[in-house]
Amino acid sequence: MSLSTKPQRVCFHLQVDPARLDEYTERHAAVWPDMLRAIEASGRRNYSLFLRPDGLLIGYYETDDDEASQRALEADPRTAAWEADMAPFFISLDGRPDQGAPRLREVFHLEDQLAALDLER
Repeated sequence: MSLSTKPQRVCFHLQVDPARLDEYTERHAAVWPDMLRAIEASGRRNYSLFLRPDGLLIGYYETDDDEASQRALEADPRTAAWEADMAPFFISLDGRPDQGAPRLREVFHLEDQLAALDLER
């Protein structure tokens, strides 16, 4: 990443079947090594998932180019099996989990606003 390029911060949400929360959590305690490497190779970093007791799943990651990251994961044969295995956990999902997760719009970032304050000085 060049110094002039800010990373994209991406947040998304999905709904996990509340009856399968324990199994979903267990599966993510040790994600398949091939899937971990595919995510890393796609350019995603600082990737986290957060799960509410009602099944609302919030994901967050940073990348230099989210469209390129999406394409890389879609084309990587290591991801298809994991996503197929995970798809039944989600309610109202169209397509693969990585491709079909609705994105949330960022409306505040502390560091950006602090940096803007520093520029005003």
